[in-house]
Amino acid sequence: MRWWSVANLVSNAGTWMQLTVQNLLVLQVTGSAAMTGLSLAVQAGPGLLLGLFGGAVVDAWPRKLTAAVSQAALGAVAVVTAGLVAFDLLNVPTLLLLAAVTGVIATVDGPACALLGNDLVYTRDVPSAIALGSAVHSVGRLAGTALAGVAVVLFGTSAAFLANGLSFAFVAAVIPFLRLVDRARDPDAAPPPPAPEPAESRTAGARGAALAGTSPREGLSFFLRRPRLVALAAITGLSAVFGRNYTLTLAVLVTGPLAAGAGSFGTVSTALAVGGIVGALVAGVLQRPSVRLVAAMAGIGALLQVAAGLAPSLALLVLLVIPMAMVESVSDTAGTTVLQTDPPAHMRGRVLGVWRSLSTGWGLVGPPAMGLLMELAGARAALVLGGVLIAGASAAGLLVHGRRARTPVAVPAVAPAPGQVMASAA
Repeated sequence: MRWWSVANLVSNAGTWMQLTVQNLLVLQVTGSAAMTGLSLAVQAGPGLLLGLFGGAVVDAWPRKLTAAVSQAALGAVAVVTAGLVAFDLLNVPTLLLLAAVTGVIATVDGPACALLGNDLVYTRDVPSAIALGSAVHSVGRLAGTALAGVAVVLFGTSAAFLANGLSFAFVAAVIPFLRLVDRARDPDAAPPPPAPEPAESRTAGARGAALAGTSPREGLSFFLRRPRLVALAAITGLSAVFGRNYTLTLAVLVTGPLAAGAGSFGTVSTALAVGGIVGALVAGVLQRPSVRLVAAMAGIGALLQVAAGLAPSLALLVLLVIPMAMVESVSDTAGTTVLQTDPPAHMRGRVLGVWRSLSTGWGLVGPPAMGLLMELAGARAALVLGGVLIAGASAAGLLVHGRRARTPVAVPAVAPAPGQVMASAA
């Protein structure tokens, strides 16, 4: 787990080095803001359309092999991009093709790497492992953003892509040496499903049934039959659309109503990152996160968002965004833990595939929706309205759950067997 955390730190730093300069590069190559948006949509599109299939691949293939191959493939794409940028050979069609390929690979890489991290610890430690991963992600984001500026100044734009490619190569090299936990010795692990019959001994019909057992449709059906997963998707999706788009909403608030500059928004972004790290460390003590906790954190975050929308000064806004990021991080960690522990082990890849499709969808809808709301109502009103909507939905969900929990379950009377009646009479 220590090796995996170091590898993830390197990978996240490389990823954020590339992301920091990627939009500027696309804008330079295309000369169009619309084309820049199109390239982002092309990269996100496979997650929306193929997330289910990516999750099925993760359930069907060995986890270490899948993660190693996907990391190596992403590294190859980044290195190719670096070479094209360095030799000034990158054009719009090639750019869109590389974005699409990256999106396709990511549909497999995301759930594979997430579940591989859980395979390195005992079941009782999975929440802590997920929280550690969240903290590593936040630290890598800070480091990668800072390193990107240094690398571009010293070596040019292609250096950020090359660094990202090398970071993927480092992860792929570490994976073969990771030792997975023996679930037979894990006291909290659920019993594994029956081992499948060897392929060579099956009939054609049996082979078809085995393939159907890892089908994307089965993952979607399982997800929709689990009320807690549906509730988790509902509250997370609502929060993602009407909150959390802080790089957009807070940027408009800082540069608009608060009349501050880009440097001030940098301070707000740093405060968000610090709050995210602290929240991830706090989440590490959670042993049994639940959807109720996610809803409660979403409600608290929404109230803080309302306060941020009404903040009269930049100083007060900075003080508010730290707890905002903290509760968001705790909520994300709790939700991720539910997603990765609620389904049985053989279904988790497909459940994460469903989640990737859903999260890509609200990730595409959220920024335009909040942008339109800010255009119509202003930055402050958009933050307040969004926060009120999320807080109201969270409170309603918790109230309904509380009433159901207090409702006694009627146990049907069972007629006694004749022998029991005779023994009673005797």
